[in-house]
Amino acid sequence: MAYPIKVCVICSEEFELKPDKPGFANRCPDCSVENAAEPGTKRSSDPIQRKIESEANEARRQAIRDLLYRKDG
Repeated sequence: MAYPIKVCVICSEEFELKPDKPGFANRCPDCSVENAAEPGTKRSSDPIQRKIESEANEARRQAIRDLLYRKDG
């Protein structure tokens, strides 16, 4: 069975789109591997930063709750 021939959107190289190819269907295996090797956007934050973010999120939740459920009367 012949696999469909696709053109990579990154490097414009033709490749066969195989069923278990990792990455995107419109990128060749070489470009998919490069993209997967990049570090993620995972952040490690210290406890103080997490506490500040938690307090800010709680303030946002409270403001949204007040706007949604306020009594017009």
